[in-house]
Amino acid sequence: MARVTRTPRELCALREQVIRCRACARLVRHRERVARQKVRRFADEEYWGRPLPGFGDPGARVVLVGLAPAAHGGNRTGRMFTGDESGAWLIRALHRAGYASHPHSLRRDDGLRLHDCYITAAVRCAPPGNHPTRQEIERCRGFLLEELRCLPRARVVIGLGRVGFEAALDAYRRLGRVEYPRRPKFAHGKVHHLGELSFIASYHPSQQNTFTRRLTRAMFDRVFAKARRELARRTGG
Repeated sequence: MARVTRTPRELCALREQVIRCRACARLVRHRERVARQKVRRFADEEYWGRPLPGFGDPGARVVLVGLAPAAHGGNRTGRMFTGDESGAWLIRALHRAGYASHPHSLRRDDGLRLHDCYITAAVRCAPPGNHPTRQEIERCRGFLLEELRCLPRARVVIGLGRVGFEAALDAYRRLGRVEYPRRPKFAHGKVHHLGELSFIASYHPSQQNTFTRRLTRAMFDRVFAKARRELARRTGG
């Protein structure tokens, strides 16, 4: 399938809308307070402190949907899964699977490029305690819908954590690309075939999961191996 040449322009316009958003007062207060107060190890850095758009290849066939930016990761660096341990885990895995140009995600100008892969999230601001409310997820859903609409080549969707998995399912159903009478259940490594899309559930690479070995490197690598197999099954390559 040919790439849609207008997609990058649409994503750029959406990016500006995301960055300007102030719809959720609680999230605005939290992200800006964190950016002012910082933490000691990043005291000399200027924090981003704004909502985050997704990033990656506009022609991606693999889309990853996470929960929200980390307070001292994406909220500091200005790019999702960048500058924290969750981002380190994810980008290393994507590099091993051939989706990332290098295995590090330190800052938004570090030269990282994603190949055939796009990363986004259910919520665009760092939430207190990493727990957005249902209302905040709903308010942010419009951005996710528009972003996914700009990625027409997507064939494999990986939900990072239950919230990311369910947000992806709900968004693609609202876009009319999938139908299901009952939402598929989240279970790590489970693949759900829904119409033209394959959904893969994965534990989120949070420190809570990786430090306790609920998610191991081998488990995470198998998720992306499944993504490769699903792409081959659906597109022949």
